[in-house]
Amino acid sequence: MTLPPDHDAPVETMWEGRYIVAKKRGRWEYVARARGIRAAVILAVEDGHVLLVEQYRVPLGRACLELPAGLIGDEAAGEDALASAARELEEETGWRPAHVESLGQFHSSPGMVSESFTLVRATGLTRVSDGGGVAGEGITPYRVALDALPAFIAARRAAGVAVDVRLMLLLADALLPPP
Repeated sequence: MTLPPDHDAPVETMWEGRYIVAKKRGRWEYVARARGIRAAVILAVEDGHVLLVEQYRVPLGRACLELPAGLIGDEAAGEDALASAARELEEETGWRPAHVESLGQFHSSPGMVSESFTLVRATGLTRVSDGGGVAGEGITPYRVALDALPAFIAARRAAGVAVDVRLMLLLADALLPPP
């Protein structure tokens, strides 16, 4: 593989906020997380159901249907990804996992954002509250049967809700042609 000329260019910080940094390297402009903050995305599938959340996303100007997720280290430096994922799942959905495991690091939009996320599988789920996130998040949790998921997502999309790209993971059978 031949590396592009931009790979040797110095990284310039164009702007920095509390959570994100706009950077430039050669011809490329991109966004990174500030202060080493990372993200965890939680795949909680059990008993033929998946846990999803819907919340208003300012950059989209509308609600978005997503897998539960949260920032790691935004409140406490050195926070563990698995502990953060378990905490976020319970806050957002009201379900507490008995077990969490890392499924690896992934990048969702590598041409524009340097951020990666740890995909975490949560199992041994117990309902402990109504969820909804912390004050001001306005999260609506859903527990959706996997066999009803394509129709559920289509209905939310028809209602004007955006759909996070990570939900393609759960729609693979519906999106791919049969072999």
